[in-house]
Amino acid sequence: MTPNGLSIAEVAERTGLTAHTLRYYERDGLMLGVGRNASGHRAYTEGDLGWITLITRLRATGMPIREIRRYAELVRSGEGNEDVRLELLRAHRDRVRAQLEETAAHLDAIEFKVAYYAAAVGEADPDAELRATSAQQRRADAAAPR
Repeated sequence: MTPNGLSIAEVAERTGLTAHTLRYYERDGLMLGVGRNASGHRAYTEGDLGWITLITRLRATGMPIREIRRYAELVRSGEGNEDVRLELLRAHRDRVRAQLEETAAHLDAIEFKVAYYAAAVGEADPDAELRATSAQQRRADAAAPR
C-alpha cells in the first residue's frame, strides 16, 4: 500500500473484483466512504478492503443488495443502532443456515447414490462410514432445537 492508499487497480487485483464492480459498490451506497488522494483518485485503505470482503461474503451468501445497502447506512450513521444491525445480520445468518441444511440434505442424497452405484459395480468405498457418520450428525444437528 502506498502512503496515499491503494489504487482501484490494486484493490481489484487483491479482491478479484473488477474496477467496474468497485465503482458500482461505491456509487450504490455499499461502501462506507472511499477516500481520495491528492490527485483525486480513489485511495482505498486496509479497512476498505475488509469491508469489501464482508460485502463479497454477504453477496455470495445471498444477501440482497438493498439489505447490504441498509447495513452500510447503519454503519455509516454510527453508534446507537447496533440492535438493528444485529437483527439484520441474524436474519441473514438464519437464512444461510437454512440453505446449508438444505444443501447438506442434497449432498446426503447424492452420497447415497454414489455409494449405491459404487457397490453395484463392485467398488469398495473407503469413505462410506465417514459419510454415514457425517450425515447422521447433520440430521441430528438439524433436528436440535434452536
